Amino acid sequence: MGASLGSRRRSGFPVLRSLSALLLLAASALLVYELVAFSQREQQLPEGVSVAGINIGGLSERDAVARWERAYAEPIIMLYNDGVSDHPIQLHPDQVGWRISSEPMLAAALASGEQGGGFWRRFLDFLLGIEQAVARDIALVADYQENALDAILRDIARRYDKPPGKAVYDLQTLMAHTGASGYALDLGAAKRAADYALRSPDARTVALPIAVEGNEGPSLRALHDLIIDYLDSQGFIYDGLGTIASVYVQDLLTGEEIDILGDVAFSGASIIKLPIMLEYFRFLPSEPTADEAWLMANSMLCSNNASSNLIMEIIGGGDIFFGIKSVTDTIRAAGLGNTYISAPFYLGVEGQQLGSIQAPATAPNPAFDTEPDPFNQTTAEDMGTLFSLIYDCAEFNSGLTFALPGGQITQQECRQILEVASANDLERLLQGGIPGDARIAHKNGWIFDTVGDAGIVYSPNGRHYVIAVFLWERTEFQDYEKLWPLIEEISRAAWNFFNPENALLQRRANLPPTALECEGNYLPPGPEFVNLNDINSWKRN
Repeated sequence: MGASLGSRRRSGFPVLRSLSALLLLAASALLVYELVAFSQREQQLPEGVSVAGINIGGLSERDAVARWERAYAEPIIMLYNDGVSDHPIQLHPDQVGWRISSEPMLAAALASGEQGGGFWRRFLDFLLGIEQAVARDIALVADYQENALDAILRDIARRYDKPPGKAVYDLQTLMAHTGASGYALDLGAAKRAADYALRSPDARTVALPIAVEGNEGPSLRALHDLIIDYLDSQGFIYDGLGTIASVYVQDLLTGEEIDILGDVAFSGASIIKLPIMLEYFRFLPSEPTADEAWLMANSMLCSNNASSNLIMEIIGGGDIFFGIKSVTDTIRAAGLGNTYISAPFYLGVEGQQLGSIQAPATAPNPAFDTEPDPFNQTTAEDMGTLFSLIYDCAEFNSGLTFALPGGQITQQECRQILEVASANDLERLLQGGIPGDARIAHKNGWIFDTVGDAGIVYSPNGRHYVIAVFLWERTEFQDYEKLWPLIEEISRAAWNFFNPENALLQRRANLPPTALECEGNYLPPGPEFVNLNDINSWKRN
């Protein structure tokens, strides 16, 4: 009975062993399944990884590369706005040789998934349901031909840029106006914007940076052309055989100038009395006495020939020809190579000592002949330059003080020269082309065939300028009613150019028929009334 029981136990079904085997088999199968699943998961890029802003998490390598290459193959749209409408310009990346280096970006993306440890550590995390948090954006690795982009942008600029219009002017108002504004592509900023768009997966539209271009004001060239066209409109041939005009204008703020036949020689007439006064100041050892100051005023303001001859005689120590040479030597030392005086002014009185000294060599424009006085010559350029030198001396202690070094002329003396010249109130010529209350320091002169005026106009806005105008007409008797208004209108054109906010839009109607007489109007009544620092003070006392 005991033996039968043992035999039955040994012959029974091994349930536990079979169950264990089944469990082991199931576990092995599950492990294989999970390993397969994990291996498939490992072939995908980790969640949270992006390349240049493009999400590639969960994609296969092939799909990831295809996604970013497709995004960066899209054209960029560049908008050129001309102020009226946008002009869309399509730029395909391959036009600039766009190339993406996918290999290093893919390697960096794959490496991001290995940050959680080795294979089995990552597998264990996978089994335990632990997701490795990855947040990484891989930088774009791409390149293109910058010179190709430069060429495309330059072509866009050529097609769409609009240069500012040229200045225009009105012969009725004698006003020069700024031309229409233009616009231009900012090539440097446009290149940076296009580069950003090429490297962006979604910001593929570029508003091209456009700079508005326009002149702050018309250039002096506009005034140059206005003067010539005005003379033509009046039938005065500025470069003719029977008529010649010479105009010199200098902006005293910038030094810019216009020169219309400024090197043509003209008779100096009474304009040469400015260098005579300059030489008198240089000659005097101290502040002028009342009599010396009155002699200067009579010479400059009334163009009194006797006073001018007396000054040159005093400078020459009693020898007027030595004084004449001294005047010429000084102005030539200052750089005025086409200006001289070689004889006294003719007085037409009995006993006057006549004669002349040798005239210096000059080199004016040989193409034009105004038949100038062989004893007294100058040019618009020379007289304009002299006023500029005196202005710099008076305002900045430079200019003439440098041209005549060694203390030959002082800043105070330059100021007094211009102060005397500012009392030249004949109310015609250059003065007739500016407002009646505007300050001008000038010297004029005329003979039968020539009229000229040169000086400094002090603009209320600070844009002071030098202007010198000479006109010549082959004639036996000057037509004042023809030539003087021409100078006045040239002066008005210059005033309007430098003072557009206070322009004279039409010729002044209150001008006297001829120049005001000096005595009784603007010459101080006697030596005791001449104040070289305030020349018109006698009128207020």
